[in-house]
Amino acid sequence: MSTTTVVSAPGKVLIAGGYLVLDQKYTGLVISASSRFYAVIQDCQQPGQAGQIIVRSPQFIGAEWTYSVTIHDDGTVDVSQTSESKNKFVYYALKYTLILASERLLSVGSARSLRDSLQHGLDIAAVGDNDFYSQQAKLRELSLPSTVASLASITPFCPQDVRLDNVNKTGMGSSAALITSVVSALLLRFKVITREEFYRPDSDARKLAHNTAQFVHCFAQGKVGSGFDVSAAVFGSQLYMRFNPVLLDGLMKGGDTASRMLPLSPALSPGSHWDYRTVPIHLPPLVRLLLADVSAGSDTPSLASKVLKWRQETADEADALWAAIDTSNQTLATQLRHLFDLHERQSDLYVSAVKRMSLAPSSEVRGSALFILAELTTGGYLCPSGLANTRALMRQMGKAAGDDVHIEPDTQTELLDASIAQKGVICGGVPGAGGYDAIWLLVFEPNNGTSEPLSAVEKLWEQFPNVSPLLATESKDGGAKVEDIDKVPGLRAVVQMRR
Repeated sequence: MSTTTVVSAPGKVLIAGGYLVLDQKYTGLVISASSRFYAVIQDCQQPGQAGQIIVRSPQFIGAEWTYSVTIHDDGTVDVSQTSESKNKFVYYALKYTLILASERLLSVGSARSLRDSLQHGLDIAAVGDNDFYSQQAKLRELSLPSTVASLASITPFCPQDVRLDNVNKTGMGSSAALITSVVSALLLRFKVITREEFYRPDSDARKLAHNTAQFVHCFAQGKVGSGFDVSAAVFGSQLYMRFNPVLLDGLMKGGDTASRMLPLSPALSPGSHWDYRTVPIHLPPLVRLLLADVSAGSDTPSLASKVLKWRQETADEADALWAAIDTSNQTLATQLRHLFDLHERQSDLYVSAVKRMSLAPSSEVRGSALFILAELTTGGYLCPSGLANTRALMRQMGKAAGDDVHIEPDTQTELLDASIAQKGVICGGVPGAGGYDAIWLLVFEPNNGTSEPLSAVEKLWEQFPNVSPLLATESKDGGAKVEDIDKVPGLRAVVQMRR
């Protein structure tokens, strides 16, 4: 009986550094989410499928793609799609991970092992936790209120009953998490890296998975993005400084013809030429990340292109504004680290202060109640007014970039202002590039899940049409990790499902 290889990768929320993270001079503060994408690899069950790879997304209708793989004696790899429907993210993840695996194994005299891994064919199921897709229609179908408790009652990996192209996503980085999980699982399956190496967060094995996933994600999108979403999927919550996009120029210009493509291994192997920087960071204890799914939607690439055009045309004004935003972002990161350290040093006082602030009106959270932590941290406490300044600066940037560049639209401002006014809510904003489709909040949660601030926000959001919380909090498991299929509720059942 063949083994099953399972790797999961988390979604993400960029809470500081939208747009700035595109420039190597600045960093982004990205939180990895507890909601994860899973790649499950098994041998095909039917005989006569040598060299065939079937990739399925059983949560969706018609989401199955079949590929034929040929490994030549010289180590070159051909991957051709034999099914009519196409998925460029899946195709490039398979193709370039197979090419990389062949190069690496050939270099150590193990080229045959790749053929052996494909002698029975492979079945790959790729599934995402419910939070990656809007569950508002499901809640209405079940006559359930839009609460975290209701979301927790929905079947894990709930079938979406639509085609993949028609699903309403929540903006948590599903493509980056998908690619990271598939690439990592294939590298493990083909024994290019080992589980023991991959377990270590700073290992070359994990860095190889990261670099490969970054390239695949960029190639599938047709451009070199900042990469914060893939980095969070691999390494977890972090302060992220992007890699120099020139790194991938040769591979990106090679196009989709293998004969024109440069060797992958020299370009993707870990080394100093990969100059991204990650600094692990976590939310302080008893502080919860709360996300809202806002069913409106925005064209993020369009927003980004307009902001970058404005920056190019008004460099002095833009640089001054970006510097001010970056200062505010760095202050937030410093405060989060300070509070985390404070809990380590003076846990009882920290817990007592958080308990009092979770019950305080917003005016007190901005004033006297925060003084409790101010006394403990010599001024290094979380300052909501500073975060409000960041929001104002981001709105200013949107207005400067054009009348139709709504980084924080008026409807989102109304929702955020009302949410932040609730007891125990620290701060909030629009994630990433902004727009209409999501907001994030940080709220105090002193009772390990029985949070009065959470209940207050849920009650408020009932007054806003098309607004629902998500189940996700910050990931406690870090970035990508190897899983046991039977220890993830509902995973085996959805993998066995055929549609």
